[in-house]
Amino acid sequence: VCLSFNLQSTLVATGSMDTTAKLWDIEKGEEIVTLSGHSAEIITLSFNTTGERIITGSFDHTVTVWDVGSGRMLHTLIGHRGEISSAQFNWDCSLIVTGSMDKTCMLWNAMTGTHIATLTGHGDEILDVCFDYAGQRIATASADGSARVYDAETKKCIAKLEGHGSEISKVS
Repeated sequence: VCLSFNLQSTLVATGSMDTTAKLWDIEKGEEIVTLSGHSAEIITLSFNTTGERIITGSFDHTVTVWDVGSGRMLHTLIGHRGEISSAQFNWDCSLIVTGSMDKTCMLWNAMTGTHIATLTGHGDEILDVCFDYAGQRIATASADGSARVYDAETKKCIAKLEGHGSEISKVS
């Protein structure tokens, strides 16, 4: 369903309908570890910039933070009331943003797994989320045909980008 390279281009992660994610060594073409713990398909995954952590987002309404070296589950981010559509670390690896079919996105402390804020305003499912490179802004794409930009510090919406006639599935 989803896949991602680590920034170092040594690993590829794959997420599946079978509720697991796998980490693969590119050079050897071998599986390193299977990440098991979700109860529904994994729809999104993302490495942090150091390559030490990976997050997996699932239709079970949760996001899990994993240690790449050991394959150990570190935190489960619980709070969304709908399927997870997107999840990403910010550049300095201190924050995680998650988007959900529940029409919200949430901001989390990446080290502790603590919920920081819920960002609202969309009238339909959030299909994608991302941080800017400085980690100061969060962009969201929604099935309501709009995108929004939030300030990561104040948690306020600073721009409503409207004009599409149908859903926006990706934002970057």
